[in-house]
Amino acid sequence: MTETTSGSARGSRSKGNKGGKGLRIERVHTTPGVHPYDEVVWERRDVVMTNWRDGSINFEQRGVEFPDFWSVNAVNIVTSKYFRGATGSPQRESSLRQLIDRVVITYRKAGEENGYFASPADAEIFEHELTYALLHQVFSFNSPVWFNVGTKQPQQVSACFILSVDDSMESILDWYKEEGMIFKGGSGAGLNLSRIRSSKELLSSGGNASGPVSFMRGADASAGTIKSGGATRRAAKMVVLDVDHPDVEAFIDTKVKEEEKVRALRDAGFDMDLGGDDITSVQYQNANNSVRVNDEFMKAVENGTKFGLRARMTGEVIEEIDAKGLFRKMAEAAWACADPGIQYDDTINHWHTSPETGRITASNPCSEYMHLDNSSCNLASLNLLKFLRDDNGNQSFDAERFAKVVELVITAMDISICFADFPTEKIGETTRAFRQLGIGYANLGALLMATGHAYDSDGGRALAGAITSLMTGTSYKRSAELAAVVGPYDGYARNADAHKRVMKQHSDANAVAKRMDDLDTPVWAAATEAWQDVLRLGEKDGFRNAQASVLAPTGTIGLMMDCDTTGVEPDLALVKFKKLVGGGSMQIVNNTVPKALKRLGYQAEQIEAIVAHIAEHGNVIDAPGLKAEHYEVFDCAMGERAISAMGHVRMMAAAQPFLSGAISKTVNLPESATVEEVEEVYFEGWKMGLKALAIYRDNCKVGQPLSAKKKEEKKAEATAPAVAEKVVEYRPVRKRLPKGRPGITTSFTVGGAEGYMTANSYPDDGLGEVFLKMSKQGSTLAGMMDAFSIAVSVGLQYGVPLETYVSKFTNMRFEPAGMTDDPDVRMAQSIVDYIFRRLALDFLPFETRSALGIHSAEERQRHLDTGSYEPAADEVDVEGLAQSAPRQVAPAKPELPAQPAAAAPAPKQVHNSTELVEMQLGLNADAPLCFSCGTKMRRAGSCYLCEGCGSTSGCS
Repeated sequence: MTETTSGSARGSRSKGNKGGKGLRIERVHTTPGVHPYDEVVWERRDVVMTNWRDGSINFEQRGVEFPDFWSVNAVNIVTSKYFRGATGSPQRESSLRQLIDRVVITYRKAGEENGYFASPADAEIFEHELTYALLHQVFSFNSPVWFNVGTKQPQQVSACFILSVDDSMESILDWYKEEGMIFKGGSGAGLNLSRIRSSKELLSSGGNASGPVSFMRGADASAGTIKSGGATRRAAKMVVLDVDHPDVEAFIDTKVKEEEKVRALRDAGFDMDLGGDDITSVQYQNANNSVRVNDEFMKAVENGTKFGLRARMTGEVIEEIDAKGLFRKMAEAAWACADPGIQYDDTINHWHTSPETGRITASNPCSEYMHLDNSSCNLASLNLLKFLRDDNGNQSFDAERFAKVVELVITAMDISICFADFPTEKIGETTRAFRQLGIGYANLGALLMATGHAYDSDGGRALAGAITSLMTGTSYKRSAELAAVVGPYDGYARNADAHKRVMKQHSDANAVAKRMDDLDTPVWAAATEAWQDVLRLGEKDGFRNAQASVLAPTGTIGLMMDCDTTGVEPDLALVKFKKLVGGGSMQIVNNTVPKALKRLGYQAEQIEAIVAHIAEHGNVIDAPGLKAEHYEVFDCAMGERAISAMGHVRMMAAAQPFLSGAISKTVNLPESATVEEVEEVYFEGWKMGLKALAIYRDNCKVGQPLSAKKKEEKKAEATAPAVAEKVVEYRPVRKRLPKGRPGITTSFTVGGAEGYMTANSYPDDGLGEVFLKMSKQGSTLAGMMDAFSIAVSVGLQYGVPLETYVSKFTNMRFEPAGMTDDPDVRMAQSIVDYIFRRLALDFLPFETRSALGIHSAEERQRHLDTGSYEPAADEVDVEGLAQSAPRQVAPAKPELPAQPAAAAPAPKQVHNSTELVEMQLGLNADAPLCFSCGTKMRRAGSCYLCEGCGSTSGCS
């Protein structure tokens, strides 16, 4: 069953029971007496995943059961990553029902045992609503929930951890151990090393201290060893150092010096490719490094003054440095190797709900979770496209239903802390006392494009800010309702004033935010109401959770929800890679493109022409009929019109005031970017109120991934002896048509200009010549058409494929142009555009035409009816003109399908969207190869994600 909004009318928003008897849960999506599983069509599929480098099978499970609307990729990811039980054993999960039930029933049971529900009926509604939302990909919990909940292993639900380390050897060794245990479980951790005294300070014994940088080596080696043994993902870690630490310059230099080592070793002949035999000699590569700056330092940078570095033990200034010089050094290092990132300490702690307990000193590896030391956060993310309504072309964001789903998810996330296990006792104690949650979303980039908003626009930022504000406001509203039912978090009483102050800050930011259009204004109104409820209920009952929201990378779970974009990121490119049921793959134009064009006012014929152009070129530049002012709507992370670095920063700034935590995002810069541009990004991030950010300049890393094939080619080139090759020159041979040949004459009109085309073919081998008749004999146009016909005909007879002519001449624009009288080709950009579209329809097989985005009226109707252009099994696609009957044409439809998408077979050497973008745009995505399946990964927040198998390099 597809997503429905009728449930919105059936139920009202859940409310906390003031009598302390639990929550009353009302239905949003489900129907009384009908289980969500009974409303969908289930089917069996085979999952076979291979390593493209050697063809070996990585994973195989046949006969798994999923709803028919789940994509091949989502099925593959969930089956291989989340199904529990030994493969091939009877205990192995084989259905999505088993997976969802394992999690949801555990949540329901814990909720009932801990007094969350007013009655068993409310518990059942909670179970059904949660099941529906997961089944229909409305949201997803983070990966540890799917790995662990409902199994016999520890019930770890958190993906993000923050540790702490003090200035003692015992604490440092505890750090190594705790970090290792977290990595072993497939999660990541971050910590601040600033309590460790610097190398410029003395030990109690009189010698010099080693300093935090030296201890980073041991931790890095540990992470590098453990990552290879993780069953679910690689180790990920964040190391933070305060800007006033005396060793901050050495910290900044760590990765820069290692990059210089890589260059030297590579030039000496060592294998320094990612995953190469010699790369393990490089240090500090398993962590993201960030410098924690404060307002004092940033103002010193702004004013060009000195800044003091302070001893760890006494707090006295032991050295003064030029603030601008240190800031420049940070930017130069980030320009050279992408590290360090930057975190803004005073901004982070200004929004801290629990400052009486301790400051926020660090973050998780991806930088979105920021709270107390020795704490954790479990995440969940909503699929924003599921809340976009389109009523006869009138789009709106369903704010009411979105808020109800947020309430449902926050309730479930808080319940999970009641039964969750944690990797260390200290983390367990802190998390149970403060109950930090991290609700977020995915598919923002796709939502903005579908609604006709440029990612870097005031309208796009307003909609993103409104949704984020509504999400966090609703989360804290539900947190206050939960506090009335099961009590506030243990640390609330001590931090009540600070927590309420931060809620007021969020509310004030919501009040002054800029409203832009008919899409964001109703969402802002709903958010305003939610924040008013937060202030009112929080004053009375307190809050159940010290933290509610973050924007995580949504790597693997984004694939599980079939999201086009991850987290807060824009779209990667306009053409995507799609796996097909039964094997094979296609490259398709994003489904959001036609929605955006419709929102912008384009007609069906124009949309088809623009989509066809995108399918061929990968971008919208010079697309037929597309207005130049609309180009920005289709700007992506990569390509001809890549979004600027400050465009990414401005989007982060639009969402940050409405988040409890921060945002996992890397600001991508082109290879040509300067150090000054890095400085600008870091400085403006502070000015705009961000909590943290990182940059990545294309190709700044030396140790880039090479496929096994490329390595073999390099080796062969180095060892093969030089042999003089015999040069053989091949010349084409003309194949003339016989005296009698089959042909067809077509009359046509393009933009009011009439003409005739005669196409003759070989009896058994396709098109051989074309004659065109336009205007009166002797006119310039008629003469040019005669010459053009002869040139094309001779080329065909010398073996030039017809599809080559079609790809070159379709979408060529000149007058006369416009409407035609051909129902298969309703709009033509020129006479030449029409002629070769008609020839393609008459002479090229379906697969070739489809790759070029050319379909008949009948095929477009079939797509409208069935969702596929493919002919039925009993239909014959005629190749060549060996047909005696006149051409049969289906009646033209007044409207095209809502989501026309030109599709083409994916090139054989392409395995995911990143590689497709590289091939189509001639770019290097500059991402590592997946350690599991060998395909190139793509960025997801501050981490990397493999579209092939769902592996991530971080903690999403």
